[in-house]
Amino acid sequence: MTTKPATPGPTTPRPTAPGPTASPGGAAAASVSQIPAWGAASAEAATGRQPRRVTVPWVRRAAERDEPLVMVTAYDYPQARCADAAEVDIVLVGDSLAMVVLGHDDTLSLTVDEMLHHVRAVRRGTRRALLVADMPFGSFHLGPRAAVANALRFVKEGGVQAVKIEGARLDVVEALSQAEIPVMAHLGLTPQSIHRLGGFKVQGRGDVARAKLLDAALAVEAAGAFCLVLECVPDGLARQISEALEIPTIGIGAGGSCDGQVLVYHDLLGLEERISPRFVRRYAQLGALSRRALAEFADDVRQRRFPSAEESYGDPTVKTPMHTIDKLYG
Repeated sequence: MTTKPATPGPTTPRPTAPGPTASPGGAAAASVSQIPAWGAASAEAATGRQPRRVTVPWVRRAAERDEPLVMVTAYDYPQARCADAAEVDIVLVGDSLAMVVLGHDDTLSLTVDEMLHHVRAVRRGTRRALLVADMPFGSFHLGPRAAVANALRFVKEGGVQAVKIEGARLDVVEALSQAEIPVMAHLGLTPQSIHRLGGFKVQGRGDVARAKLLDAALAVEAAGAFCLVLECVPDGLARQISEALEIPTIGIGAGGSCDGQVLVYHDLLGLEERISPRFVRRYAQLGALSRRALAEFADDVRQRRFPSAEESYGDPTVKTPMHTIDKLYG
């Protein structure tokens, strides 16, 4: 078994996140200015190099490098471009799509076709990050044969490099691995199991639950998973699991001892405001910013301040210089 580097204890001070009101000349602005633009304007493209492509083997060896993995969800092309430009390691098209994009109260109603629609959009915006798709509720619950058939669609039609499976469904993980489809496992709070769990609750509390979760983690690794997401489990248990496994763990509400961290795009940017889990850190308040911008637009239209002469086209009988037309188009 590979010995993982020591992880920080639960008393490690939590760094202060730059808030949305950070001064333009502060550290937050400096770090943002260093993020390469996506596409031809990026630093890598300017030097003639293609962005490094994250692979499943590279992710699997994360613990050996003592290099924390960064994962974020994305659900469309612009979000994928932003995540890729920020050089996150893994982009997950999560079934949280059902809640933060489609407005459902849980993830259970999401279909494979709905997921594929968004996966294809994210694929077009992802060049560097490893692309992973959640297997929706019902897409793998009928056994390995159905799971492989649905997962093949995500690979062939969606262009993903791996799929994520909730729960310790060892036969499914093994079948997918044998079918050359890499599997990211997901234990702890599994949102597709909310009816059985009685809601969105922390898992792994108590000796019996703790032992059961550790056994499940070891089992999914043995079945072929290349990575494990731990959601809403005590940080001590997450540390124990991380140290017991060779594959990396990625935490969400599992403390700082995991080999990586993931947050939902809409949570960390302040776009999802209906719920605010304890483990979420808001790095921006784009929901409030968007409402303010839209309100200003509406007011400008009603007060006839928009569009201005500069934002309008002149008399078609007047000859307009070509450079002016080009400027109007962008």
